[in-house]
Amino acid sequence: MKKSTAPPRYKTAHIDSFNFSSAYIEELFRSDDFVIELVKGIGVFEPKRWLEVFKQKTTPNIVEAKIIHTIDGLVLPLKRQSRSPHKQTIEFAGIHNYNDSSKRYKALLRRLLNHIKDGKVTRIDIAIDFNKPISERVLRQLRKNRTPFVFRNSVYLKTDKEKKKNTYININLYPKHIKDDIAKEVYRLEFSFRGDYFKGNSDPKNLEVIILKMAKTIKKFTGLDIEIKPV
Repeated sequence: MKKSTAPPRYKTAHIDSFNFSSAYIEELFRSDDFVIELVKGIGVFEPKRWLEVFKQKTTPNIVEAKIIHTIDGLVLPLKRQSRSPHKQTIEFAGIHNYNDSSKRYKALLRRLLNHIKDGKVTRIDIAIDFNKPISERVLRQLRKNRTPFVFRNSVYLKTDKEKKKNTYININLYPKHIKDDIAKEVYRLEFSFRGDYFKGNSDPKNLEVIILKMAKTIKKFTGLDIEIKPV
């Protein structure tokens, strides 16, 4: 009996978070379309403002914190950290959130990518959404090298040596609510690729190559053929 020569069926995945660092980030926002608000810097520290906007505290390693406001109502965190004081890191989160703001974040990121100078990718989160519970086959593959750890409504898959943070890849599963005419829910499998993963290939201009590498890594962990949609 001949083996099937049909191409594999790909599971679609999306970029949900995208962080990059550069010494020239603020140059990208020098127009009337943006306002940059200083929250932490020399002589300025407004931790309540950061908490109000981003629902998280500023950590001691953040030596400078700014909020970028866009003309259409988006807000983005811009940080300078003690370990790399000459570079700033900007964070795009919720790019695949099934709402209007996620579309605007994606459009802004797409607009900026071609103008990044001396940039370095520091984090990309890949979201794989299922309309029904994730199959046992995929879960069994994930558990081969990682142990599930339940916290609140999420399941984190940790290596035996891993502590709270993994600077290479974090994996977790959680329900994701979609609000439209009728409230719906999907089951999200998220791969969070961190700074160490991008060593040797961190230029945002090489995003197509990075995406192919991440898809191969996800297949290694899950057995799924993944097609990651570009921003």
